[in-house]
Amino acid sequence: MASRLTKFGNDLYTGARSFDFVGKRKIWYAIAIVLVAVSILIPIVKGGFNFSIEFRGGSQFLISDVQSTDTSKAQGAVQSVVPNAVSHVSVVGTNAIQVQTEQLSEGQTKEVADALAKTYGVSSSEVSSTFIGPSWGADVTQQTIQGLIVFLLLAFIAMALYFRTWKMSASAIVSLFHDLIITAGIYALVGFEVSPATMIGFLTILGYSLYDTVVVFDKIRENTKEELELTRRTFPEAVNLAVNQTLVRSINTAVVAVLPVASILFIGAYAFGAATLRDISLALLIGIIVGTYSTIFLAAPMYSQFREGEAAIKKHDQKVRSVRPKASVAAVEPVAAE
Repeated sequence: MASRLTKFGNDLYTGARSFDFVGKRKIWYAIAIVLVAVSILIPIVKGGFNFSIEFRGGSQFLISDVQSTDTSKAQGAVQSVVPNAVSHVSVVGTNAIQVQTEQLSEGQTKEVADALAKTYGVSSSEVSSTFIGPSWGADVTQQTIQGLIVFLLLAFIAMALYFRTWKMSASAIVSLFHDLIITAGIYALVGFEVSPATMIGFLTILGYSLYDTVVVFDKIRENTKEELELTRRTFPEAVNLAVNQTLVRSINTAVVAVLPVASILFIGAYAFGAATLRDISLALLIGIIVGTYSTIFLAAPMYSQFREGEAAIKKHDQKVRSVRPKASVAAVEPVAAE
């Protein structure tokens, strides 16, 4: 089995076996457009994202050392004090209940805390309450958006300087937006809270996607620089070869990254009820998978398309095509097996 995988990787690297990522880019573009459109529609249909209290503001209660984790009891306790209040109740760990409500007055907060203590049969000292004002939540939202914009701008500038072309940067940034929108759409679909931990996860997956894209683009730059001086391959073929040469590495990196993140999500979050771990691990899990996909199927083909209209590229590709009919099959095959 190992020898087959090794041979498969070698065949991809030499060009003896190849997947046509660049040539079938219209298919990948269509899939990306559909995924992005669905991801945008999901929060619209579901009425928006499930923002945490840090963003929307409100009152939060934590009941510790409870014997029962029946969340309906907490909802009943809140409604007994504030009949029209909408409460979000979740289980934290194995013996704690978290209750989030809209903004309550000081008196209502005290009454709700007493009602929760009485309902779950614990002392008042086991019920803690915190309040987050709407202005603080607005500040968190503003800083999150600013952080995202700064990240994207710095990423664009850094890649443009490193690769000495804005076209690689543009391709990478488009794929980053693709990753972010799809991750956000899935987040809205499953209904997990969008918390500060989620935002950290989003920025982390953008960094991962950018890293994977840079590695692939580095190989593309190496291949295309060499091929432009020869007549073995057209520019799109050289880009496609680079993607195939880094395919196994991209998949291996994604698998190695996904396994521990999946463990955090399915074991740490669900077994131990760590909401923060759940928020960040879901964003990481989705983002790693989508980021690997977008690098291969979106960023690289898009970069090739951006460059194919250049005069030097068109002249080179025409030269390659004009030479090919004169070359025998025997002369072409050794090139693929170099």
